[in-house]
Amino acid sequence: MKKLFAVVMFLILTLSSSSAMAAYPEKSLTAICPWGAGGGTDSCLRAFCQALEKQLGQTVIVDNKTGAGGVTGHEAIADAEPDGYTFGMVTFEFVTYHALEVSDYKSYLNYDPLCRLNADPAGITVNKAWAEKNGIKNLKDFIEYCKKHPGEVRMGGSSANSVWHIAGGYFMNVAGVELKMVTYPDGAASAVQAAAQGVDIEGVTVSLAEARSFIESGNLICLGLMAEERINNEVFGKIPTCKEQGINAFYATWRGLGLPNGVDASIRTKLADACRAAVKDADFIKYMTNAGLGIAYLDSAEFKAFLEQQEEKDVPAAMKAAGIEL
Repeated sequence: MKKLFAVVMFLILTLSSSSAMAAYPEKSLTAICPWGAGGGTDSCLRAFCQALEKQLGQTVIVDNKTGAGGVTGHEAIADAEPDGYTFGMVTFEFVTYHALEVSDYKSYLNYDPLCRLNADPAGITVNKAWAEKNGIKNLKDFIEYCKKHPGEVRMGGSSANSVWHIAGGYFMNVAGVELKMVTYPDGAASAVQAAAQGVDIEGVTVSLAEARSFIESGNLICLGLMAEERINNEVFGKIPTCKEQGINAFYATWRGLGLPNGVDASIRTKLADACRAAVKDADFIKYMTNAGLGIAYLDSAEFKAFLEQQEEKDVPAAMKAAGIEL
């Protein structure tokens, strides 16, 4: 009798799961964005949701839950009902929250990573006139100069504890140099302008998209990109990676999707399959290309391993090197 009961229960659960997957989604979905409307993360998410709608046959509504440096929205994703109808865009910042003690949540434990969509590597970009004055033609020259002048070269990122502030610490760790990281509360745009004008700093550790206008004008020169390979476009295609120059530096801001823990496996699979197809959508690719944003897809398992490596090892080490107290 016990065996019969177990078989019946197994069949009920199996049929229930199959039924849920077949019916899902039966209504619109909500995508939580931890950052404000109109920003890069918000616009990237909205473009992807339009592609996702084509795969799921349902509307995906973006809900901006902002505040506390992104903590409010990221925690809202983890705390959402695990029914598969709410997910969210997670960004680089949430691997820093636990180390900074602003949240008890960990990125790879309190979330079910769905996929990574985007990555934009940092570049070592300096004032061109300053580089020429000091005989710096490439990344090797820059590193040698920094070693001869420890702590004298000033590099800007964005606000304190931000992704580009930490990028400087990461580069210091990998290259074995000491830089003076200067923060800009208003963000990377202010840092880039200061570097281009040769005011207060010699360079920046931000993405190429943010430094693009001053690179094109000739005020700034990117010595090396912290990426696995060069960026495949006409604007940045000639910029070498750090790896090409003997420095294994790989650092980028990124955006991905996460679910709350506990979503039914069959629903997770269907949603993951939809994301895998949506990232290849022509309109999404066109948007990302025009916006200067790189598509860097990782599936659920790859994304989870990436998050663990970032949160437990890479990012804390970089934060310490940048002088951020943990």
